[in-house]
Amino acid sequence: MAFVGGLGSVGRVREGSLRVSRGVGVFRSGVRVCGGRAVMSASEGAKEVAVDDRTWTVLKFGGTSLGLAERFEQVAAILEKQSTPIMVVVSAVGGVTSALGKLVDAAQTRDNKDHYLEGIEEIRELHEELAHKLLPEDARDTFLTSLASSLRDVRDLLRAAWIARSTSERFRDFVLGQGELWAAQLLWSLLRSRGRNCSWMDTRDVLVARRSYGSSPQKIVDWDLSQKLLDEWRKSNPTEIIIATGFIARDSESVPITFGRNGSDFSASVFGRLLNAKEVQIWTDVDGIYTADPRVVQEAVLLEELSYQEAAELAYFGASVLHPDTMAPTMEANVPISIKNTFKPLARGTVVTNTSLGSSTSSSRKRVMPWGAINDSKGVRGFSTVKDVALVNVEGTGMIGVPGIASRLFTALYEKSISCILIAQASSEYSICAAVPGPQGEEAAAAVRKAFQIELDEGLVSDVDVVSNLSILAMVGENMQRQPGVSSRLFRALANGGISVRAMAQGSSEHNVSVVVDSKHESRALRTAHSAFYLSDQTLSIGIIGSGVVGSALIRQILHQRKSLKERMGVDLRVTGLTTSKKMTLSADIDTDDWLETERVLDADLDAFAAHVNDPSLPNAVIVDCTASEVVTEKYEEWLNKGIHIVTPNKKANSGPYQTYLALRQAMSSANSHFFYEANVGAGLPIITTIRDQLHTGDDFLEIQGIFSGTLSYIFNEFDGSEPFSAVVTKAKNLGYTEPDPRDDLSGMDVARKVVICAREIGIQAELDDVPVASLVPEELQGSDVSIDEFMKRLPDFDKELTEMANEAAENEELLRYVGVIDAVSEKCSVELRRYSKSHPFGRLKGSDNIVSFRTKRYDDQPLVVQGPGAGADVTAAGVFSDVLRLAAHLGSPSSYE
Repeated sequence: MAFVGGLGSVGRVREGSLRVSRGVGVFRSGVRVCGGRAVMSASEGAKEVAVDDRTWTVLKFGGTSLGLAERFEQVAAILEKQSTPIMVVVSAVGGVTSALGKLVDAAQTRDNKDHYLEGIEEIRELHEELAHKLLPEDARDTFLTSLASSLRDVRDLLRAAWIARSTSERFRDFVLGQGELWAAQLLWSLLRSRGRNCSWMDTRDVLVARRSYGSSPQKIVDWDLSQKLLDEWRKSNPTEIIIATGFIARDSESVPITFGRNGSDFSASVFGRLLNAKEVQIWTDVDGIYTADPRVVQEAVLLEELSYQEAAELAYFGASVLHPDTMAPTMEANVPISIKNTFKPLARGTVVTNTSLGSSTSSSRKRVMPWGAINDSKGVRGFSTVKDVALVNVEGTGMIGVPGIASRLFTALYEKSISCILIAQASSEYSICAAVPGPQGEEAAAAVRKAFQIELDEGLVSDVDVVSNLSILAMVGENMQRQPGVSSRLFRALANGGISVRAMAQGSSEHNVSVVVDSKHESRALRTAHSAFYLSDQTLSIGIIGSGVVGSALIRQILHQRKSLKERMGVDLRVTGLTTSKKMTLSADIDTDDWLETERVLDADLDAFAAHVNDPSLPNAVIVDCTASEVVTEKYEEWLNKGIHIVTPNKKANSGPYQTYLALRQAMSSANSHFFYEANVGAGLPIITTIRDQLHTGDDFLEIQGIFSGTLSYIFNEFDGSEPFSAVVTKAKNLGYTEPDPRDDLSGMDVARKVVICAREIGIQAELDDVPVASLVPEELQGSDVSIDEFMKRLPDFDKELTEMANEAAENEELLRYVGVIDAVSEKCSVELRRYSKSHPFGRLKGSDNIVSFRTKRYDDQPLVVQGPGAGADVTAAGVFSDVLRLAAHLGSPSSYE
């Protein structure tokens, strides 16, 4: 014997089946029965409405839309503005269905900690509170009477489960469906109290479905019978507003069933088809479907329109706004689905139709630049992810050319009720892998090992392994199939982000391209891919080290220019960290150059600084080192190995030991990170770029000469022997051209470092210690025991030699120039004082400009010359800034070359 009941009664049924019964307190369609007294519904006596095609609108409100009394009022206000006829499908009040499920579990397991009786009282209090806030006295009394009756039924059923220590699917479905009945009654009573004529529908009177004969948990609707019952119901209940329960239906034996996960959405879609509705509106707590999860990708764009295919692909792969099953009935009837926000009713939301206007090229995201149109999104509409996935891999030579391998793999998973999310197989047939839910990874691997045990024993299958902690990134777009290069752009973007792809799958329709990545890279992969197709801006998390003249100038330039870069180029530069050797500040985005004055200043810690800048929620991280510190450069290899890009004017790393130089390149290669250092040599001048351009185009270098120091350029442009060398140095120091200690410039080591860097760029394994340097600092003044003041005071004592050299050069119509020289043929480097004729490009140099002459096989008779400002904070900062933007272009941001 089973204890059963309708909303208000308990009865006995044959063969232990739960059937829908009618009794005291039942809210019935058309007529409400209360306390044995029949009460006319608001719709009784209304004129019968003709059934016309495409007149009905179906609106569904979920639990989040009905969680509070204020939200019920908000829903009522939305409904009052709708054109009739409408059917309103409601879920249970937020959290109630889950609570009912826990009550069933607690009763079955006899859980005294969370006793089912206490849970029933909590549900009672929730609905009583809503009724007191929403309904006038008469309506409230009627609702509370029915609520009390149905809760007694639930209590009796749960006591039966307590005694029997067992339940059934039918038992659970009956209990879980009560929440929708209560919510629908509340909304129906609220609308009636506000003077709206409407009818209340228990959808178990209308919807008939059965469990699938296969393994699918989805219920199969009996469309013919449901259509007949709905038509009969409408004839008996002529109305233009129907308040209906979602989630619940009945089977052919009148036993209550539920539609399972997202069942109310499915109910709304079913009614959309049955009513041949003009639209089904799903009202929820989000604005619609986005190009990516906006919690991860803040720049995600709301998609105003999607095709059914696109929406289904996005929904399956994690975009939980709309379940794929929901769309099946509406797809067949060609009924549009709109996703609307209950809390922003005027927002347009997302419309899902049989065709997507948004998938056309004309609607793709584009930016038009002065030099022409930037590439659009290539038909990509959005990205979504599946978390916590495991990859089961089967490999071995014994699988090659053997039919049925995939079938046996699927069968092994099927027998354990394990869903295969994705499958990939190499064309060689040497390996095949399947993605399964993470918690079932080991179980899946064990099942597959058992299925291939003979092959494993015989060595035909070498291994069956499982890789856990993975995620799937899915790229979706109906028009991707018409766009070449879509997959290549995705893989290039992931590679630039330092993200390895474990497996990939793509159907011939090209509606979906899915890749498997490590879970720790999931957020970064999503953001990287999203920005690569210009669905959002290319975002760089920037950490700046050093607040000296160059660092401060760089911060000012970024803050001044980043709004324009974002609007015109789609590049979003976020300064997330600033540090000196002593203090640092960390933030989501620093927007002031007076950061040392803020309250967020912390003690400097390079490890904490780098960890913050390398935020996994942002696709790309770059550290800009504006110091001359070797301590900082010692961190470069570690940062590059972590996928953090580096931009710097600091010469120490690239001119240090050659093995360190190679280690940095190896780190870049292994993590696919980037290291930009144009400002190492010429500040804002394109010295490194020019060298690489010549090499990439097949040219060979013969010799490089250059005046690499802006300070020494100024000094020797001023010094011609007419005034003492020390006087010129003093003038340069007073004008700010030198370092605080002029010996740092006069020693020639800065030039030597630049020479080593250039030499290494053309393939010479130069070491700094092997470069002969003609220092301009007298040996007697080189020691650290000589202060700056003493050096400046004693420097005139050594003017004679340089004055004589200058006068001798002048007699021959020549000038002294302090140069770095790279003989590419002999692979020798030097830094020295040379004489050049006044007609030579070096002799014509003025001010503090740098100049570099490149003699190559292509430019032999007339060397290629690069000249311009090679010193100064603003110029150097601009060179560093250019490297940051060059990095953004490498990572996939729009550029003039696309």
